[in-house]
Amino acid sequence: MVLAMSRPSRHPKTGIFWLRKRVPSDLVARVGRAIEYFSLQTREPLEAKQRHSEAIARLEARWAELRRSELDDVPGAAADASTVLRSLSEREASERAGWMYAHWLGLHRENPTQQRFWPTNLYRHLWRSPGGLIERREDGRVAVRAVLDFAQAEKVSELEAWCRDQAETALALHDIEADEASTLRVAKAVAAQVQRASLTLAALARGEPEASLATVRAATPSAKPANAIGLIELVEAWWREAEQTGKSDSTRESYMNTFRQFSAFLGHDEASRVTVDDVRRFKDHRLASRKSNGQLLSPTTVKNSDLAGLKAVFGWGVANGRLVENPAVSVTVAKVSKAKLREREFTTDEARTLLRAAAELKPGRALPQTFAAKHWVPWVLAFTGARVGEIAQMRRQDLRREAVAGHSDPVWILKITPEAGTVKTKQAREVPLHPQLVELGFPAFVESSRAERLFLVPDAEGKIAGPLQAVKNRLGEFARHYVDDPGVSPNHSWRHRFCTVATEAGIEGNVIDAICGWSAKSVGSRYGSVSLKARSDAILRLPWITL
Repeated sequence: MVLAMSRPSRHPKTGIFWLRKRVPSDLVARVGRAIEYFSLQTREPLEAKQRHSEAIARLEARWAELRRSELDDVPGAAADASTVLRSLSEREASERAGWMYAHWLGLHRENPTQQRFWPTNLYRHLWRSPGGLIERREDGRVAVRAVLDFAQAEKVSELEAWCRDQAETALALHDIEADEASTLRVAKAVAAQVQRASLTLAALARGEPEASLATVRAATPSAKPANAIGLIELVEAWWREAEQTGKSDSTRESYMNTFRQFSAFLGHDEASRVTVDDVRRFKDHRLASRKSNGQLLSPTTVKNSDLAGLKAVFGWGVANGRLVENPAVSVTVAKVSKAKLREREFTTDEARTLLRAAAELKPGRALPQTFAAKHWVPWVLAFTGARVGEIAQMRRQDLRREAVAGHSDPVWILKITPEAGTVKTKQAREVPLHPQLVELGFPAFVESSRAERLFLVPDAEGKIAGPLQAVKNRLGEFARHYVDDPGVSPNHSWRHRFCTVATEAGIEGNVIDAICGWSAKSVGSRYGSVSLKARSDAILRLPWITL
């Protein structure tokens, strides 16, 4: 039986060809519509056929990407101000880096002369000012001679960045969000362990006796674990423990997707066969990969998503006796510094354009929940400073009306809570609604909703991770249609704008932090709390937005 191929259809009035293709049933909730239908912008049959096949290929690639549920905005990215940071002593930092000594020996002990990454003569120059030596010439003049040449200085910078990357990995494995000073302490401790191990390797390369390495040999596994484990099986084993420590479902999904892609790239599923070169090749492969919109994956995504997942899961495998070594631990991506051409929040004109478009949006072929998200979420973000996912996962019961001291009428309160889904801080907070949201009818919309979820449809298993990402994608596409400047984020720039507007309105910093869900920035400000009255008073100070 020959299956009929999808083909372009000509509009009966204009003669322009269109594409019409049904969305696979398992992706309708994520795509936000049941039918993909758009113009091919040509009346020429041959041109329409070519454009149609190209568009179908893009759709299929996009649907495959959705099935892999690849998340660009994943946990593991650099922590923002909402994270409660921990301070580590030098002893604690040293404990977090202690594993590196045995690990570095295990990597290079069989061929110690091939360890060329770490030049032991440069260790003393790490984290030191690139000063120079003062020399007095025969003519009495004084000159300053550089201690390091350009190549050595570049290598020192590389080593410092590498040590910091290992420190961040070690802290992540222990589920520690450390402050800047503590991360630097761990990085220096890592450098000390690698220096000590490299000196030992140099001694081995010279043929010196190994008697002093007895304790190291005991600490370093000499054979593979008896029971081999697959890559996917390793992630599942990691998750059984990570779930108990509060890791989110989105983290599990992100890491699982990375390991599926890694397994497909390698052509096998055996964790013990993975080498450092395999991870490096996979990194290069991912850097050359493109997203559904045709753009290359960013180095930040590859580092904070793919490599972070590999390092965390392989590291867990080593710590729990499933693997001999972590093949991803030394692999990193060079930091890319981007030029900043504008502020990160929406301008007043951009905000008005988006909110006007949301207010005037009419229902179409999209799911009712997708339409509701485009219509309401931008307005809610503008007046709450919340993250887009925190609002997109909102439930009907998360909005209530409550009497607040000093306010003659009850105040509508939005509760942002981990009970509804992912909240980065894992802490619930309450945000009073601005009067303009009430006047626009947001509480009435919530109360009239029959479904528990306002802006998404859970999947067949009742989970929301995939549908939530789909709604965020649709909101991003909607915003990009009206504000296409790559210097702003289509969703997160509302959060930046809220902070700016609140500051201009004279709202105190600790109140802004409480509303947005950021942690206190000093020890003193962690005492006491910001009352619901203080938050309500602050929200009233925000100006109404005129369109």
